[in-house]
Amino acid sequence: MQMSVQVNNLVKRFGSFPAVDDISFSVAKGEIFGFIGPNGAGKSTTIRMLCGILDQTSGVGTVEGFSIKTEPEKIKSVIGYMSQKFSLYDDLTVEENINFYGGIHGLSRDETKTRRSWILEMAGLRGKESNMTGALSGGWRQRLSLGCAIIHGPKVVFLDEPTAGVDPISRREFWLLIRGLAKAGTTIFVTTHYMDEVEFCDRIAMIYRGKIVAMGTSAELKTANKVDNLEMLFVNLIRGME
Repeated sequence: MQMSVQVNNLVKRFGSFPAVDDISFSVAKGEIFGFIGPNGAGKSTTIRMLCGILDQTSGVGTVEGFSIKTEPEKIKSVIGYMSQKFSLYDDLTVEENINFYGGIHGLSRDETKTRRSWILEMAGLRGKESNMTGALSGGWRQRLSLGCAIIHGPKVVFLDEPTAGVDPISRREFWLLIRGLAKAGTTIFVTTHYMDEVEFCDRIAMIYRGKIVAMGTSAELKTANKVDNLEMLFVNLIRGME
């Protein structure tokens, strides 16, 4: 099995505070890997290190074979990143946002045109090309942001709480898009604190206070810990660490 992401003993300290505390895991190509935990658990810090945005304190990490320590620019060329803030420009139109991100990723005019057509269909924004992005609903903005993040066809997509603040119907539609990307071979690394979304992931890791406290498939974790749902499991694990 080929791995898209590999992490060994990764640590990130801010002063004496261990935001990420000696974690290890791997993500297979085409897998939807859920990184689950409350705010401040270390999810976003981990993603920022894997994206080559933030230097690690110690440990080793690779994305598509590139080192997060020595090859961050190569990593940026093969990944897509979508933050919970959606990373769009409200004062640009839908089409202008797509064209902007196509330019950032070095796509030709013809490539951008082709990908723009796909994004408009995927996001349900056909006919709204001239609408101001700031006026879009949360669900439309979410799908447009995903399209802009993957306009260059990345091998790995990092999604940092992409459904925060979005209504349940839009969240479900978004996850259908994510599953379609994974089925086509894209590796998905997603953070969330919505436990109902965890069931869409192939495998999950639960992180708390910078440490991974459980990892496996949803079924494996529920069976091993004799619980009916993952929220109960996570609460029990946290209580055991208090």
